[in-house]
Amino acid sequence: MIKSTAPVELKQWLESGDAVLVDVREDSEWAAGHIAGAAHVPLAGVSLDKMPDFAGKKLVMQCKMGGRSHTACAMLLREDPALDIYNLEGGIMGWAQEGFDIS
Repeated sequence: MIKSTAPVELKQWLESGDAVLVDVREDSEWAAGHIAGAAHVPLAGVSLDKMPDFAGKKLVMQCKMGGRSHTACAMLLREDPALDIYNLEGGIMGWAQEGFDIS
C-alpha cells in the first residue's frame, strides 16, 4: 500500500534521520533545484536495486507534484509488496509552498 506524507512531516523525518528521500524527476529538473539530502533516481530507472540504503527508515518518493513519485511507489511495490513506502504530497512544489528550502 502506498502511504502519503505531508511536507511538514517529511521535514521532521529528514531532520531526525528517520527517512530516505528519493527524487524521481528528470536530470534537468534535479539540476534546477532539489530538496537537500535527497537521492536522485529518474523515474525510468526506478528499481529496488537503485535505491539508496533505507534499512530501518521510511522510504519516501518525490517528484514535482506527486504523480510520477506515486508511479515510482507502485513500481517498487511490484518488486516488494511488503515495502513500507511513502509518496510526498504535492511533491517539491508542496515542499516549497511550506516555505522549505530547495537547493
